[in-house]
Amino acid sequence: MSRKFFVGGNWKCNGTIEEVKKIVTTLNEAEVPSEDDVEVVVSPPFVFLPVVKTLLRSDFSVAAQNCWARKGGAFTGEVSADMLINLGIPWVILGHSERRLLLNESNEFVGDKVSYALAQGLKVIACVGETLEQRESGSTMAVIAAQTKAIAERVSNWSNIVLAYEPVWAIGTGKVATPSQAQEVHFDLRKWLHDNAGAEAAISTRIIYGGSVNGENCRELATQPDVDGFLVGGASLKPEFIDIIKSVTVKKSA
Repeated sequence: MSRKFFVGGNWKCNGTIEEVKKIVTTLNEAEVPSEDDVEVVVSPPFVFLPVVKTLLRSDFSVAAQNCWARKGGAFTGEVSADMLINLGIPWVILGHSERRLLLNESNEFVGDKVSYALAQGLKVIACVGETLEQRESGSTMAVIAAQTKAIAERVSNWSNIVLAYEPVWAIGTGKVATPSQAQEVHFDLRKWLHDNAGAEAAISTRIIYGGSVNGENCRELATQPDVDGFLVGGASLKPEFIDIIKSVTVKKSA
């Protein structure tokens, strides 16, 4: 089964209204492969979601960077999945390592978020990944399996989930997993899905790579059979994001 290439741009906590409009203009003017070949989703900070959604080209989608684990209410500072649906935002990023590590979001809490977001009709980019210490101790797959298990225990249908493997040691550090390192983890993660979520989930779920992806390294990473696209951080704020989107052409010819 052919999995549509997926490129997400996580803008993190960056930008002014002027800068955001400039990024959107660059994206709108870019010549990129058809949406039949690549799905593109950009994720600005909450405050810029409406303006980006209004101005962005129709073949690209918008994601929030987080949402609350249940219905809204007395949860100061949080944004609920229901609110995102009300705004017409189709996607949300959940479980990013920066939230797991800086805000102590547990595997179970992330699993609850994914489950609730899906139930409200959002599509989810669910992030998993290990720290450098965990990789060096040989526990990469155990860590990723535990993170994914917390989602699998709460979700029966994987059709609206994209899994993002983001090795924490590669995020914003300039270090990048080699194509073979990325492929090895993606292959093992797909096998885990097969054994724990079923053959259909394993075959159809897109597993994308994140961690210092840029215009230089994206094409070689894209050639790997189990790398179905990218979740891009810093480079998604720059024109080279267009080059990363175009790396789908390598996948098509592979």
